[in-house]
Amino acid sequence: MQTKNPFFDEFSKLATSAAGVAQGLGEEARAFWRSQMERVLADMDLVRRDEFDAVKDLAAAARAETEILKSRLLVLESQTDQSGKPAAKKRTPKKRAQTAQASR
Repeated sequence: MQTKNPFFDEFSKLATSAAGVAQGLGEEARAFWRSQMERVLADMDLVRRDEFDAVKDLAAAARAETEILKSRLLVLESQTDQSGKPAAKKRTPKKRAQTAQASR
């Protein structure tokens, strides 16, 4: 048989409300901490990851194009003679056909 003790009932209610208040304070502290950290990060002028990846891809493409242009430059330099004048150009069949059509 259980008897109701008003002291224990009141203590239980007080503990339940204290737990609710503590949980509310914890959530409020987390929200405050998050807002402060977001403010600090915004002041640091950081870049978002997707923007960084886009610029990184652009830099990689520019590097690849630079390598292609370097190799083309080396070919062109090797085609020049010692006096610095370009060697005689060799026409490709496509250019010959275009030249023939242009002269008509």
